[in-house]
Amino acid sequence: MKYIYASFIAIFMLMNLSVNAQKQERDHLFRVYEDNDFFNLIGNNTDRAYTNGTRFDFFQKAKTKQRSFLYKLWPKAGPSSTNFTGWSIAQLMVTPNDISVASYQSNDYRYSGALFVARSFYSYDPVRKFSFQTEALAGVRGPQAMAKQTQTVVHKMINSGVPQGWNNQLGTQALLNLTFTAERNLLAWKHIVELNAGVQGRVGSAMDAVLVYPVLRIGKMSPYFNGYIDQFGSYQDHGKPNKMQYYLILKPTSSFVAYNALLEGTRKDRFGDKVQANEIPLAHKVLDVQGGIVIAYGNLSASYLLTRSTAYEKGLYEHRFGTLELYYKW
Repeated sequence: MKYIYASFIAIFMLMNLSVNAQKQERDHLFRVYEDNDFFNLIGNNTDRAYTNGTRFDFFQKAKTKQRSFLYKLWPKAGPSSTNFTGWSIAQLMVTPNDISVASYQSNDYRYSGALFVARSFYSYDPVRKFSFQTEALAGVRGPQAMAKQTQTVVHKMINSGVPQGWNNQLGTQALLNLTFTAERNLLAWKHIVELNAGVQGRVGSAMDAVLVYPVLRIGKMSPYFNGYIDQFGSYQDHGKPNKMQYYLILKPTSSFVAYNALLEGTRKDRFGDKVQANEIPLAHKVLDVQGGIVIAYGNLSASYLLTRSTAYEKGLYEHRFGTLELYYKW
């Protein structure tokens, strides 16, 4: 995995050097991120629970005048808002604690994988300092998500134990979900300290949940509600260009989860028969704390975040995973 990210960093650095220094307005953003419990800097590296998530995103600033029916449907923060559209593809996976066991483990998380594409619309109002973020996704859970193949290849690359229990993964299910997030500024001081609050709702066949959270940012940074792309790389501050920004993030989240397709469903036993696999009830109340750092220069940005979460299912263990993100804007 470290070799993959070294390659990404090298490519992005070359792209950063090649950008025309005279161009101040950048309205496209590419992001790649990797969630993995192997990136845990506090405690032991693991392979369990939500063990990996890989996502690629492309965002662009929306044109001020659009006549498409879909564009008119997206919720907007107001007449002075800055709007962004995006496309994403992501793969997620969940495994039990001991991946060397081939048989079904009824006292742990099930093997589960999901693959989906998403269409998003982000709207930020820099005057009233609030935002609306909407995302619609479509995909599949089950063998078609190819989580088994991905984890097997990666583990062979890093010379780690090959997972043995993917034949017990949750079965095929179509995933359709809608996520809506509203955020508002509570406190801001000289582009050094910023406190925002958000509420998010998710509904569909992938997840039904409500999340509430504050976000504290401390450092040298672009104001959050100036727009999504400005949060990464150079930005304009009262008409003056700033090439660099860096800030710390702290985000505790309280979630009520009614349903999660990665944790609940049916599996196939060794005879091919479908078997109910949700012996352990879902933990409907989940608390997690995420903290990390973002460093950006020019058109390149990188971040590391560490998340610590309570158990996703009742009676199971807390979990920690790290997130590496790389951004390139042009």
